[in-house]
Amino acid sequence: MMLTYSRFPRRPWWGVLTALTLVSGVVLAVATHSAPPAHAAPCPIVGSVDCTTITPPATTTPVTTTTTVTPPPTAQLKGPLSTRGRYIVDASGNRVKLQSGNWHGASGTWNGSGDDEDPANNHAGEVGHRAPLGLDRVPMDKLVKDFRALGLNSVRLPFSNEMITDSRPVQGLTMNAQLNGLTPLEVFDRAVQALTDAGLGVILNNHTTSTVWCCGNDGNNFWNSGQDTQKWVDDWAFMAGRYRDNPGVIGADLRNEVRRTTWNDPNWGLDDGNDWEAAAHQAGDRILTDANPNLLIMIEGINWTGIPTDITPHERPMLKPVAGLSETLKVSHKVVYSAHFYGYIGPNHTGATGTGETHDTRFREMSHDDLFNSMDQLAGYVATTGDQHFTAPVWVSEFGVGLDGTDQDKAWFANTVDYLISRDLDFAYWPIVGFQHQNKGDNWALLRYDTDGSMRSVTDSGDWRGAAFRRLMAAHGVTGQVAPVRTWSMLNAIHDDHNASVQTAYDWDEGAHKLVCPDDQRLIGISATGQGGLCTDATQGNLKGWDSTATVVNTENVDTDWANGFTKYQCPTGQFMIGYSLRGDGMSAVLCSPSRIPLGGDGRTVWDDKGDNRPASGEGGDYAAGYYKGQCNADEYAAGIGFSWSNNRHGHPDALYCRPLG
Repeated sequence: MMLTYSRFPRRPWWGVLTALTLVSGVVLAVATHSAPPAHAAPCPIVGSVDCTTITPPATTTPVTTTTTVTPPPTAQLKGPLSTRGRYIVDASGNRVKLQSGNWHGASGTWNGSGDDEDPANNHAGEVGHRAPLGLDRVPMDKLVKDFRALGLNSVRLPFSNEMITDSRPVQGLTMNAQLNGLTPLEVFDRAVQALTDAGLGVILNNHTTSTVWCCGNDGNNFWNSGQDTQKWVDDWAFMAGRYRDNPGVIGADLRNEVRRTTWNDPNWGLDDGNDWEAAAHQAGDRILTDANPNLLIMIEGINWTGIPTDITPHERPMLKPVAGLSETLKVSHKVVYSAHFYGYIGPNHTGATGTGETHDTRFREMSHDDLFNSMDQLAGYVATTGDQHFTAPVWVSEFGVGLDGTDQDKAWFANTVDYLISRDLDFAYWPIVGFQHQNKGDNWALLRYDTDGSMRSVTDSGDWRGAAFRRLMAAHGVTGQVAPVRTWSMLNAIHDDHNASVQTAYDWDEGAHKLVCPDDQRLIGISATGQGGLCTDATQGNLKGWDSTATVVNTENVDTDWANGFTKYQCPTGQFMIGYSLRGDGMSAVLCSPSRIPLGGDGRTVWDDKGDNRPASGEGGDYAAGYYKGQCNADEYAAGIGFSWSNNRHGHPDALYCRPLG
């Protein structure tokens, strides 16, 4: 099957397209289109049949009235940042809400054919010169001041993997002539420095592999498109390490819009070459342990799976899979999840009009309540559902709308702003910068610059988006100190080790699958099968003492018979479980660590051999869906695991020994 894949509304692939979609050998669609005028509104999909017929807004009298949202001159966003439950916080524990915009260009504006300096071969006629957009029209310091005047506190700054090694000198940056002759990476460096010098936080975003306009079936669909996963991870280590000494670089947005290729869907947790969860896990751990431990790790959900026809399965999973498999990295409190929302698309709608369009509902066609419910299910629940292993900040890292939006678009934009405010989510508008001439051109951008550098802004009185935008920027949500919350982290070793510890990263049980909690957490839950675990810092925080040397227990040595007739692996007195290992689903060993506080003695046995045995509160969430689980209470610690090879029990972890803390 050859798929005609969707493109999102702000990022069409202008140019000639011939698309064949085959199901059981039948040609479903063939479409060929020429480039629309530069001022046309963005087309939602490759092969959209009406991309060449969109008309621009009528010419209007130039608007001169501008209202700005100016932050205090001392406001600066610096790291290191971390997470507390659903919020991002600074080093003092104060909430940091990302009010971001996307400054694209370094990841590519070129459509992929012809001269990349020819406007006809670039998206909407906007030539980025392989650098952040607008540097040929406006001095960089003026651009950055304009970003600040909007009230933004951070910028998502896309780059391509090709940019890192591209040695062809940048040319054409007429208003920043000192940058001409530099490599694209060196220009990117200057942009990062200018943004952070102005107090804006920078989130690095790996947008594409090659320096071309995204998205669709364009050869940039996966993180390992055009490169292997190791190369992608190495590139991330390079980029994260490059800005390690700049505290204004606050995050690593690992990959943009992971989506179906012609033949393959991405997945979340199948442990194959298309497993986005596994790749994100690998990159996140590498960044935090080898390159820059101060960064937030932004992980976007899966953007699209399936063939978009009415007779084939297809959907936009976004963050739905996170409920069953969340990320636990080697450094706690660093994961932020992200999702993209546009009116053109929907939970099962590509965003196409014509070829590639299905009869599914678009977001802009939904009522206020249906839109809220859908966005909650796809992403918002991760932030708004507390005390779970998946609870984390959600950053809507792309959303936006054009000035020529329909009544449906206008209602959708207002409702989406309402949603972001009501759920107190972090956000990044797409895009900040666009080109215009006499008010024609890119009408999606917050700031639109003419050839002479003059600007039109979303805050101008004639821009209908301004009221909602100002309302969004003024809604700061929770501010000040964020109270500490309990952390819950899931472990999953079905396919491979899940060792989230830095201190015990060595192979302490060769040949077995090992599950180990992050170094600031303890094991509190196990699964009878399914190789799952739950970690926490509840009640006592980090239990580890000054001597954190781990103890491997693989023989029975107990102080009381807490599981009669079963083999029991129990931690020594004064130690608590931080992990365990399995061969298949059979027990192999437990891993224990000394405690910084005295630990309680008498305990209780929690059986998971015949059903779930977890606290009625549901704290921590379902960390091994479909399997029986045993879990201690939040004021307990796990001291041992009982199992048997008799009576067809196969050595499963059937009993968990829970003892009181302190």
